[in-house]
Amino acid sequence: ILKKVSIIGSGVGGLATAIRLKCRGYDVCVYEANNTYGGKVAEIKKDGFRFDKGPSLLTMPNKIDELFVLANKNPTDYFEYFQLDESFRYFYEDGTIIKAYSDQKKLVSEISQKTKVSKKIISKYLRKNKFIFDSTSHLFLEKSLHKITSYLSFKVLLSFLKLPFLDLFRTMNQVNEKTFKSKKVTQLFNRYATYNGSNPYLATGLLNSISHLELTKGAYYPKKGMRSIASSLYNLAVDLGVNFSFNSAVEQINISNQEVKSIKINNKEIFSDIIVCNNDVHFVYNKLLKHKSILTKSKKNERSSSAIIFYWGINGVFNQLQLHNILFSNNYKEEFNAIKNGGVSDDPTVYINITSKKVLSDAPNGKENWFVMINTPHNSGQFTKEYLSIIRKKIIKKINRMLAIDVEKLIAFEEVVDPSVIEKETLSFSGALYGTSSNTKSAAFFRHPNFSKKIQGLYFCGGSVHPGGGIPLALSSAKIVDGLIN
Repeated sequence: ILKKVSIIGSGVGGLATAIRLKCRGYDVCVYEANNTYGGKVAEIKKDGFRFDKGPSLLTMPNKIDELFVLANKNPTDYFEYFQLDESFRYFYEDGTIIKAYSDQKKLVSEISQKTKVSKKIISKYLRKNKFIFDSTSHLFLEKSLHKITSYLSFKVLLSFLKLPFLDLFRTMNQVNEKTFKSKKVTQLFNRYATYNGSNPYLATGLLNSISHLELTKGAYYPKKGMRSIASSLYNLAVDLGVNFSFNSAVEQINISNQEVKSIKINNKEIFSDIIVCNNDVHFVYNKLLKHKSILTKSKKNERSSSAIIFYWGINGVFNQLQLHNILFSNNYKEEFNAIKNGGVSDDPTVYINITSKKVLSDAPNGKENWFVMINTPHNSGQFTKEYLSIIRKKIIKKINRMLAIDVEKLIAFEEVVDPSVIEKETLSFSGALYGTSSNTKSAAFFRHPNFSKKIQGLYFCGGSVHPGGGIPLALSSAKIVDGLIN
């Protein structure tokens, strides 16, 4: 008899887990509370504009291709992407613009030319980050850190011997400040802490290896937008025979003798041998596990940061901007202190993503689709209509000053998402985009495990558990879950 697997949630982690388990012969059904798949990998379409609603940067696309190869399918029949010549364009208050070229020689020359930091120092730093990534990724991205067997190999032993050289005991900012002695370059590399919702002045320097994924392995963009990542995985899952049930909010996970028994949807019981949760782990414990003997409050780790995003249809085309643009704040430390204290600084760093630069159909002719984002604290009730209006003014003031335009006059369409909306739409606890922050060593490496230590047959994937948030790590979590299920 085929083992019945119920997957709760159809984010990227849930879709990838469904594909992997179906390829192994399990009877898989995915239950999704919303009317469509994809979780945070969503899109907005209106007035001729299309926006990626959530994630906007693709790294490690090989992790997506791997799923099609696993299913004996040709990846390009489902999903196509291209490498970017320029991953990001960085704007500073003094008018300096740094173009982060994908070609590493060009990148090193560009940073050196614009900041007077020597090419040798920059190249050495990039090599160091590659060393850190190569020394830790096989354990951190491919195995459960909560199983003793994960540590029983010569490769892992070597990783532990390298620990003194991996910047584990200094913060990202301490490493970067000492390496570059340049405010601009330090700020550029400190920014990578935000990729998992952390603070570079608190997070371990080991996380500087995040920049390696983008600057050495490459930044990419899907030909049909980020939403096509979810669409292609959903189509593959359907072709393999995975069942999907939409508008199906799971109300409860039923347990019997410390083993999963069933899920409850609309007062109907659906029996399951294995349950995989692709939800925020807080939601699972506090809403779905209502059996008194195993109800557990998930650890009160510090929540990751969140975001406010304005989706603007803009009348006009701006040649000084690329696909990914960063307008840096003048005082980065003050910006993170404001987030730590539950607010937004007067001078936030602004990220502008314009996919119509690469996919012309994403905006009408002569117009652009601006995804305008700032990092914020998680939701604790502070994002009122009045506060959002103040933040909007701060963002517009900064854009106008740094790009020498009057952006408000050009906004033809607007939609906004704040941490309270993120919490409501994605059931992410407190609207934190990445679950827990990685501001401490234990939080960085010992996030919630991909399995329950108390309940047999209960597993977890997605951004709120090991190894963390973002598309590549969500895909890694699915692979780890696949390896844990017998």
